[in-house]
Amino acid sequence: MRTEPVYRNSQPCVKKVLEYLAEISGDRIITGQHTQTIPMEELQKIKNVTGKEPALLGFELLAYSPNINEEDTDDVCMTEVIENRDTLKCAYDWAEKKGLITFTWHWFSPLGGRSKAFYTEHTDFDVEKAVTPGTAEYEAMISDLDHMASLLKPFSDKGIPILWRPFHEMDGTWFWWGSKGAEPAKKLWHIMYERLTSVHDLTNLIWVWNAGSGEFYPGDDVVDIVSVDIYPPEHEHTARKEEYLNMTEIAGEDKIILIGEIGVLPDVDAIHDEKIGWASFMTWSKEFCLTEDYSTDEYLKHVYDSPYAITKEDLPILY
Repeated sequence: MRTEPVYRNSQPCVKKVLEYLAEISGDRIITGQHTQTIPMEELQKIKNVTGKEPALLGFELLAYSPNINEEDTDDVCMTEVIENRDTLKCAYDWAEKKGLITFTWHWFSPLGGRSKAFYTEHTDFDVEKAVTPGTAEYEAMISDLDHMASLLKPFSDKGIPILWRPFHEMDGTWFWWGSKGAEPAKKLWHIMYERLTSVHDLTNLIWVWNAGSGEFYPGDDVVDIVSVDIYPPEHEHTARKEEYLNMTEIAGEDKIILIGEIGVLPDVDAIHDEKIGWASFMTWSKEFCLTEDYSTDEYLKHVYDSPYAITKEDLPILY
């Protein structure tokens, strides 16, 4: 399993995380939870129910998008933006505890759009133009990338590794980055990769590709880890073997494979018993964690008590 970072100037912490993920794959799995507010209610719920903390926390960067149209929006959109503001502070606090970090960016379109303009239906932003140098769309996109790089740079300066999962669900048409199919989406990935590495020299990023279709795969040379998002029926707890095998067909067994997002808790005992090589999972936020509609509190405790689940208490110091 490849543990050499794709970016040749990556800090040692990147390789250390990759080596650890490779080591546990097929035996144990890292517990993860997405958050999107300053109180991180999901983390508090897990601590209250299990007495433990997840080893991996996910943080949402949507509020850091430079082009949020506050003049043409709705209450649902603005509530989410307001709740997400300053989540980078939570990420810093978690890093001080030496927990693992992953970032999701619901990127409001760099030009035009209304309300939740990361959705295709809310913007006419053309990704085919965005990957064409010289266009207004390209310039707006590069400006946004430079802005995001400035926010990520302090993490790099402090040697904090980030599981960086941009353009999530790339093969879905519902986000603007996937709206025109595979070719512009892959070009978009390469542009971001070159901008954040060659131009901004962010040496702490672990590049996590997120999709379920190999048609959208940008290449082994720009991807450290592959992942997929899974939303099964309520209370369907399995090892997600079929989805795992699909990912091995896309990127081969040489790549570390994660569950990027999941709506119900996976069966970590089955993952161990069936030798399914997921290295981590991340339950989505809000009702997927805070209610028992998808996973009961009893099952949550069962997962965190499993000898095959790696919680924050089990995680070695990786940076």
